[in-house]
Amino acid sequence: MRTNSMRTAPFIAALALCAVGATAIVGCDNEQADSRSAQARVTESAPQMGARARQVADAWDGSEAAEKWHRGYYPMGEVVQLPENGLRNETDKRAYETGNFDLHGDLPAAPHKDGKVTWESGGSLTMHLMEAQKAYKALDRDSSPGPRLTVTGARLGEMTVLTSRGPATVPAWLFALEGYDTPLKRAAVSPSKLPQPPIKPVGQEVPTDVLTQLGGLVKVAEDGRSVTVVATHGSCDDGPAVNALESSGSVVLSASAAGAKDSNCTGEMRGERVTVKLNRAVGNRILLDAFTGRPVPYSQWPRISQSWS
Repeated sequence: MRTNSMRTAPFIAALALCAVGATAIVGCDNEQADSRSAQARVTESAPQMGARARQVADAWDGSEAAEKWHRGYYPMGEVVQLPENGLRNETDKRAYETGNFDLHGDLPAAPHKDGKVTWESGGSLTMHLMEAQKAYKALDRDSSPGPRLTVTGARLGEMTVLTSRGPATVPAWLFALEGYDTPLKRAAVSPSKLPQPPIKPVGQEVPTDVLTQLGGLVKVAEDGRSVTVVATHGSCDDGPAVNALESSGSVVLSASAAGAKDSNCTGEMRGERVTVKLNRAVGNRILLDAFTGRPVPYSQWPRISQSWS
């Protein structure tokens, strides 16, 4: 039988193990998160997949939702930047990755209620500033035994964040770390509210060899000609495949599990990086998931946390 289990809890677990793209190229990753690209697999469900991708593109291109998207602040890269030269050893890296922090000192209140996001390409957006305590809590996610990073204070500054509208200078809390000469930076503004999508997601009964949901966007190449996403597959298939439909206003990514076999399959889902080459640079086009009909969120792979939703 064709497994259709990716819509449930195992899908969430799979994203935590691993984490979108266009003219279809498939890549796998190992435990070291190395990404490899290969010729995309062509599935028998290409006609259905292509029809859905076209529906999503037609719904978004020129829509009110697209206009709101282009006016908003949506990070497409890390909203946390490590101290210059990175963390000093594996112990500190482990503390950061698990979210184990200690606070020794007081955190200031925001000196202003609002801050400004300014894009390199032009334009700006005034947004409410996040309190330093809230930004710290976004870092301090765990309280388990083990190595910890110690925050001794914070001040308001700036950082550069890659967004859906290109690089932007955003307000940031600069956290002083014990043992470091330069701060850890965390964006002090939250992403804009996602506009209401102009199309509904597909039904949950769709088999995974027809269409699956993407786990998130890992990165966009510097030249914008390829994107890397998380795609999932099960124990009875040949791995994930991602196809892209490019229009003037969007790039719609359709993911599926290629080569599903008729056998007794477990519900386990595995995540892999998939790198997809595009016919032209992404530019200001919206990256969309054909399954959900929504923009593909940036994901801090292999962690499941996403910069917006």
